[in-house]
Amino acid sequence: MSKKQKRQVSRSFTAQNGSVDVVIEKSANNTARSGNIDFNPDYGYVKKDLKRIGTLAVTFFIILIALSFFIK
Repeated sequence: MSKKQKRQVSRSFTAQNGSVDVVIEKSANNTARSGNIDFNPDYGYVKKDLKRIGTLAVTFFIILIALSFFIK
């Protein structure tokens, strides 16, 4: 995974008394520290699917083991 890097954006504006350079520095760390953004995903459906897959896998292994006794 690549490292996050700070991005620097510079813009220049021309005013009546001359040119003014404004540098705006944006960082991924600043947005994470601000606490304004809440990321709360719901993974309930993923857990439900994983339980179903696990149950099916265990069931199939039990069936295979039971069939192995009958095949001999």
